[in-house]
Amino acid sequence: MTAVGRKSDISNFENGPVPRYEAVKQFIRSRIESGEWPAHHRIPSENDIVADLGVSRMTANRALRELASEGAITRVQGVGSFVAAHKGSTALLEVRNIADEIRERGHRHTSRINLLQEEHASPDVGDALGLATGARVFHSIIVHCENDVPIQIEDRFVNPSICPNYLGQDFRSMTPNAYLTLVAPITRTEQIVEAVSPKPWESKLLAIGRNEPCLMIRRRTWSDTANVTTARLLYPGTRYRLEGVSQ
Repeated sequence: MTAVGRKSDISNFENGPVPRYEAVKQFIRSRIESGEWPAHHRIPSENDIVADLGVSRMTANRALRELASEGAITRVQGVGSFVAAHKGSTALLEVRNIADEIRERGHRHTSRINLLQEEHASPDVGDALGLATGARVFHSIIVHCENDVPIQIEDRFVNPSICPNYLGQDFRSMTPNAYLTLVAPITRTEQIVEAVSPKPWESKLLAIGRNEPCLMIRRRTWSDTANVTTARLLYPGTRYRLEGVSQ
């Protein structure tokens, strides 16, 4: 790990007009804005900041927390803190393949399959898909990553009468969106956007704190008159934004 810097570089820590945590933030921001620490660069840990800058752990923690909330850095639980790239975005008014969005930014898309199985529809899922409670449905939970950083949980239920081969697909090489678009072209979409707090298992999959706000899209799609799928898409608020343009 690269050292943070010399104490002489931050002499305003002792006698300056700003609080120490603000001085730490300014110091880190100066390294980012100068290009010394580029996007995705792993920044010093709390321990490094405490040791090299002579501040308390509380001060170091507050500085990093605030920089993360301001979008300057990304904190990945259990891994470290990194200089944030410009936030990725998804088009709110259209249904796009997240893998395509990531590749268009010049980044690498990977996915982790956490669940892929047949289930019996709950009342809510049955209602969303136009099926009876207890009817067969396919259920998948997939985490999509951009340069190995989790940016979306895709929690999806699929109508098996429309896509009977859904469970047999390799969703590490093709996203559900790409597959479903091929076998059941979308003719109608319903989307609802909310700000939510992640559930504990979602925080773990996204490697974020339990109090980090998230953006959530509830999406239903139809092909002709058939309801194909209902999905809940969850994004960490500090890593993603939604955009919409109406013509």
